[in-house]
Amino acid sequence: MSELAPLSWILLLLAGVAAGFIDAIAGGGGLLTVPALLSVGIPPAFALGTNKLQGSFGSASAAWHYTKAGLIDWNGTGTGIICTAIGSTLGAKLIQQVPDTMLRRGIPFLLMGVVLFFLLRPNLGDRDSSQKISPAIFHTLFGLTLGFYDGFFGPGVGSFWALAFVLGLGLNLARATAHTKIMNCTSNLAALGALALAGKVLWWPGLLMGVGQMLGARIGAGLVIQKGTRIVRSAFILVVGAICLRLLWTAWS
Repeated sequence: MSELAPLSWILLLLAGVAAGFIDAIAGGGGLLTVPALLSVGIPPAFALGTNKLQGSFGSASAAWHYTKAGLIDWNGTGTGIICTAIGSTLGAKLIQQVPDTMLRRGIPFLLMGVVLFFLLRPNLGDRDSSQKISPAIFHTLFGLTLGFYDGFFGPGVGSFWALAFVLGLGLNLARATAHTKIMNCTSNLAALGALALAGKVLWWPGLLMGVGQMLGARIGAGLVIQKGTRIVRSAFILVVGAICLRLLWTAWS
């Protein structure tokens, strides 16, 4: 993309840093990166594919830091990785053929429900609790459904994963966020493969943003590891609320 102006490259790098930081804490960085890609003149289909490339760097970096910190329980996670990859690949193939208007209008209301749920239950996710569902069933069910959603559309998927881990497996919010990054990384890579095969990825802009993603993810993951559930809860509610407003505006304006 040699036609991109120097300022555009700087904008993409900064967007990657900010998105990596936000994604590592609460998810939702795609609401920064996709508009950034579109704003420099990249066509929508290529913006989605390139976004999966740069997002893979941030989610992989955050997942690595959380793994080193011992926040990942691998019991059943392999099943989740496989099912998430399958779901995401199917979603990425379908998005190339089906308009997403209904999703754009409906998802903000589901996310608003997630925010209200955490606001009305202020102690939810403060500490680990009992499992409500077996890890195998949990990872199969949510891997296929949320993996498909991330490959097909994506905004807010980290919020849905975090809530699922808290309610289904009884994880606190810090550990739920860590496990969410494993699944985000999986769905990003699977969708990237499908979109790359379709020729919908611009590699140099995506790689530049990926460098920014890794830097932002390192900072964000460090904060979660140090501060625990308190910073995650505050950031989670703020970011998901902002996602709702952004999606409502773009879908209904």
